[in-house]
Amino acid sequence: MHIHILGICGTFMGSLALLARELGHRVTGSDKGVYPPMSTQLAAHGIDAGNGFDAANLTPRPDLVIIGNALSRGNVEVEAVLNQRIPYTSGPQWLADNVLQKRRVLAVAGTHGKTTTASMLAWILEQAGLSPGFLIGGVPRNLGISARAGTPGGVFVIEADEYDTAFFDKRSKFVHYLPEVAVLNNLEFDHADIFADLAAIERQFHHLVRLVPGNGQLVVADNEAALSRVLEMGVWSPVAHFGRTEQAQWRLSDGADERHFAVSAPQGAVTVEWGMSGEHNRRNALASMAAASAVGVTPEQSAAALATFASPRRRQEVRGCVNDIQVIDDFAHHPTAIAMTLEGLRAVPSEGRLIAVIEPRSNTMKLGTMKARLPESVTSADQVYWYQPATLGWSVVDVAEACSVPAYAVTTTEQLITSLVAQARPGDRIVIMSNGGFDNVHERLLNALEQCYGQTADA
Repeated sequence: MHIHILGICGTFMGSLALLARELGHRVTGSDKGVYPPMSTQLAAHGIDAGNGFDAANLTPRPDLVIIGNALSRGNVEVEAVLNQRIPYTSGPQWLADNVLQKRRVLAVAGTHGKTTTASMLAWILEQAGLSPGFLIGGVPRNLGISARAGTPGGVFVIEADEYDTAFFDKRSKFVHYLPEVAVLNNLEFDHADIFADLAAIERQFHHLVRLVPGNGQLVVADNEAALSRVLEMGVWSPVAHFGRTEQAQWRLSDGADERHFAVSAPQGAVTVEWGMSGEHNRRNALASMAAASAVGVTPEQSAAALATFASPRRRQEVRGCVNDIQVIDDFAHHPTAIAMTLEGLRAVPSEGRLIAVIEPRSNTMKLGTMKARLPESVTSADQVYWYQPATLGWSVVDVAEACSVPAYAVTTTEQLITSLVAQARPGDRIVIMSNGGFDNVHERLLNALEQCYGQTADA
C-alpha cells in the first residue's frame, strides 16, 4: 500500500511513518519547516519529508492519506485529498487499527515528561528482554529510533498526548490507544488553543481512564489535585500511586547525592544510580518502574536499566562544548517544564553560570496564556534571553523586565548568537529551550564559539 502522510515531520507523524515503512508500506509525505532530529531520522530510513504542501504531491495517487492534527481545512493538500475523494484517516486511528490492537499497550500521559518517561519505560522493557514496540515523541538515544512495531502480542509503549486527533476528529489522541497500562504523570492547564480550562482537560483524561480494563493498571502521581479529580469521576482498574507520600505504593526518597535515589516498591526497596538529574526525572523514573512492574519487570531489573539510560534527543541534550562552554538543547515550552529543566540543571554542581535561552513558540505561548508565569519559571538561571518569534502576539520585553534574574529580549537569532558569544565564559552552560527548530541556533552558536576560540566542538 502507498501511504502518504501530511505533516510527516512532526514527532508523532514522523514516528508513524517509520512504523508504516517497517510494516511494508510505501511511505511518502509532505511538510514545511522541517528540522532535526525527525527530518534526519526520516532521511536515514529513505523517507522523503517533503518540501512544502502541494496538490502535486498526491501524484501518483496514494492508496491512503494520513492527515496530521496540525493540518486543517484550507491547506492545499487537505483540499486536494477531499476533492479527489482519496481515502484518508488520522494518525491515531491508523495506529490503533494497524498496530495497537495486536499488542499490549502501555501509554504514558501527562502535561510534562511524557517523552522522557516513555523512553525510560521502553528502555527498561528492552533491557528486561521484552523487545517492546514503541512510538515516542522524540528520539530515545538508547534505542536510536523514535518508533518500531515490535511483535504482535508483545508490549508496546506509546507517548499518549491529550491534544486533538485531527481536524475531522476532535477527541484527544490518546483515546484511540486502548491501553492495558496507563501512566498519569501530572496534569495542569496547557493547549489553550483547544481547551477552555483545566476541567476540560481533566474530562479528556477521564476518557482515557475509562478505557483501561479491569485487569489492567493505572499508574498515577501522588499529590496531583487535578489527577485526584480525574479519579473521582470513576475508576474501574487497580491504581498504583507513585511519589513521595506515605500512601504511595511506589515511594521515592533521596539518595547519597544527585546521582542516586531510593525506591520503596511493593516488591521491596532498591537504589538507583544513574546519570540524570532533577526531581522531575526521578519522578519520571519512578513512574516507568511502576509501569514496567505491571508487565512483570522487577524493580531490580528497572534499576539496572536506568543506570544506563540516556535522555532522549532534545531533552537536556548536550549538543556540544567549546572552550568548556556547554550548549544544551531542551524541548521545554511550558512554564512548569522550563522551571523543572532549570532546577534539574542547577542541581548538578558547576562552577560556571546557567544561561537560559527561551523561544515562546507553542500555540499556548502564542496566545499569551502563560505569559504571567514565565518570569518565575527562570529563577534557577543566572541569566535568561527571551527570543521574540514573529508569530508571537505579545512582547517578550514585558517578561524580561519582570524577571528577578538578568534578562534580555532579542528579536533576531543573529543578535542572540552575537550576544551569547560575547557573554559566555568557560564553565558556563547555555540551555536553549524551544519546541521547534529555532532557526538552527544550537549549531550556529557552536560554530560561532568555534570561530571565536579556534576550537572544534566536542559532543
